[in-house]
Amino acid sequence: MGEVHLELAAGVATITIAAPEIRNGLDARMGAALEEICATINADRSLGAAVIRGAGGTFCSGADTRAWGPGFDPASPDGVERVDAIYRAFVSVGDLLVPTVAAVRGAAVGAGLNLAMAADLRIVADNARLMAGFLKIGIHPGGGFFSLLNRLGSRDTTVAMGLFSEEISGSDAARLGLAWRSVPDEIVESTAMDLAKSAAKDPELTRAALKSFRTETGPPQVGWPAALEMERGVQMWSQKRKAL
Repeated sequence: MGEVHLELAAGVATITIAAPEIRNGLDARMGAALEEICATINADRSLGAAVIRGAGGTFCSGADTRAWGPGFDPASPDGVERVDAIYRAFVSVGDLLVPTVAAVRGAAVGAGLNLAMAADLRIVADNARLMAGFLKIGIHPGGGFFSLLNRLGSRDTTVAMGLFSEEISGSDAARLGLAWRSVPDEIVESTAMDLAKSAAKDPELTRAALKSFRTETGPPQVGWPAALEMERGVQMWSQKRKAL
């Protein structure tokens, strides 16, 4: 079963998504664990930054849909709660009171790409693979995907990845403004940690500065909460259609 681990050192919280058998796919239980970890980080005022990473050299392959087989009803109370648990994980990372760096190696696909985009900053491997992947498997994007991607990149990038299922490399992501830097795979996590340690030197100041940053530069498009609700119904439709 997948797990989410938390390590604390030098004022930095390191969150690791670990489900190697499915390339760190997220299920509802892991989403709930990630939400709890974010609450723990928020409550510890000695922490000034967080790094989110995947175990085993890959970031996150998306939602673990093994339980979404024939008969799964995404519009049922249970179905909505499972998806909500993953949505809340993205939002919890995006709402952390400390700046976050996603260390992206291997692949960030679907919900995994949403998770990477929820962070404040991304360091990606040159050879990383970033893709939405939703339409390729017959599912409408969810989790506020279009809002998240459009606030980082251009409209063309959002259209190409979200509607035409274009895959990009880590080098492409940096060139397109979706990541701060692309580096060789073997130094992704150390680079992300160095950045986090810099921010964590003065947690009180960094938390205050982050609050100002988000207040002043919040996305001018449809807000994330509205995007979540806007996409929910049509994503449930697409999931139910796929299961029929």
